[in-house]
Amino acid sequence: MPAKKRTATTSAGSSSAFNAEERAAMKEHAAEVRASARRGSKADKAAEDLQAMMDKIAEMEPADRDMAGRIHTLIMETAPDLSPKLWYGMPAYYKGPKSICFFQPATKFKTRYATLGFNHDAALDDGDLWPVAYAVNALTPAVESRIAELIKQAVS
Repeated sequence: MPAKKRTATTSAGSSSAFNAEERAAMKEHAAEVRASARRGSKADKAAEDLQAMMDKIAEMEPADRDMAGRIHTLIMETAPDLSPKLWYGMPAYYKGPKSICFFQPATKFKTRYATLGFNHDAALDDGDLWPVAYAVNALTPAVESRIAELIKQAVS
């Protein structure tokens, strides 16, 4: 039996290898890259990136918005040298040009929990296997403490 062929999106949008949420995230990322290329000074870019991220957080559903806002504050208190900006339409934090971590709201891909994820430039290496994404259902003091520890390690 021949292998099933993956289909790409057609101009009519009838079939796709990506779902609607994934296509929307890719379009958001392309718009973020275009907007970044049009900006002026480094300070202007940083201010606009932060504002775009805060606007995106403000658009979230209440539970995601509260969690994203608290995680933003926690990350900036823990690692003030990280630069906040959007990454595929999600709040993300950069060290120079490299994305270190991101917050994915539960509603982004209609999941039952929000995600705090770390990209490959985060220094979380621990032998041959370590987690790079964490499900977040609530921000208890213990969870906030663990997030702060992970951020410190990620930027070390």
